[in-house]
Amino acid sequence: MPALSGLGLFPNTTPMRKVEHIGIAVKSLEISNTVFEKLFGAPPYKSESVESEGVNTSFFMNGPNKIELLEATNPESPIAKFLEKKGEGIHHIAFDVEDIVAEIARLKAEGFIVLNEIPKKGADNKLVAFLHPKSTNGVLIELCQEMR
Repeated sequence: MPALSGLGLFPNTTPMRKVEHIGIAVKSLEISNTVFEKLFGAPPYKSESVESEGVNTSFFMNGPNKIELLEATNPESPIAKFLEKKGEGIHHIAFDVEDIVAEIARLKAEGFIVLNEIPKKGADNKLVAFLHPKSTNGVLIELCQEMR
């Protein structure tokens, strides 16, 4: 199947612009914050809870790059299930997009499995949606758009 975006079917969309952050699942934010603070030489610039996802998060900057640490707040959260299955480590790669709704439509038309056809509120003042790892070579992809 040819790439639909190359056929001009989505002429007003802007593809993924940059890696927005890398998400790392951790068992303990307290312990991991200490590790990453030593690694980067600075404390997290932001911490917050995202109740809808059952996570507490911390964000670190390293140059222009962001790292998000994710700790489960309940055993049914996606992070708890990930930790149980795979242990601590990289959970997802997030990409910055200008228009998340258009990007979801473009990627769905390209054949990707979209887990959230309607974007939801995520951490760090973002609207987010995810692509299933089955359609992205085993990597959970997050789309992020700054909330305006």
